Amino acid sequence: MSRHPEVKWAERLDKVYLTIQLPDAKDANVDVQPDGTFTFSGSAGSANNKYELELTLHDKINKEESKINKGMRSIFCVLVKEEPCWWKKLLRGDGKTPHYIKVDWDKWADEDEEGGDVDVGGMDFSNLGGMEGMGGMGGMANMMGGMGGMANMMGGMGGMANMMGGMGAEGMDDDLEGSEDEEEAEKPQLDEAENPKDEGAKTQTAPST
Repeated sequence: MSRHPEVKWAERLDKVYLTIQLPDAKDANVDVQPDGTFTFSGSAGSANNKYELELTLHDKINKEESKINKGMRSIFCVLVKEEPCWWKKLLRGDGKTPHYIKVDWDKWADEDEEGGDVDVGGMDFSNLGGMEGMGGMGGMANMMGGMGGMANMMGGMGGMANMMGGMGAEGMDDDLEGSEDEEEAEKPQLDEAENPKDEGAKTQTAPST
């Protein structure tokens, strides 16, 4: 049997702020239709309890302009009203408001107040109106996964290049060692008198990298 998450709401003249309080939500799916139908489904908790929600909002919504942020502790929606006006209540009809829907006093502004938009700094929003074409968050993940596959392929090519480079470097080391042996064999041996130790010699220091 599914449960209802706690929902907090606040409004401005042109929008509604809706917060679904469900920490560590999994497989969270949110949808809003232009007629004001808002739905949510997801799971949470160690037992993966199922949570569902279907609300008929007081009036119509501009889906294309509405946005959503899926955070670790809650899911925050900015729903843009089709017609700017004060709703006074969240749901359509004269029925009693469900117990799991509460006023979000932290974001609330009365009609006669000069309340601006809520500060949403740091939140990464997705557009509710464009999520279907991308297959939700899974579509983005698949696209990124494809890019990861390409990166892996390029990484594999890089590994092959490194292997070939290593073989080349090993062969070069052999050549260098051989040339040093030949040089030592051809270098004439000097007496101590002819080759004073370090007298007047200048020491070269390798440049620091």
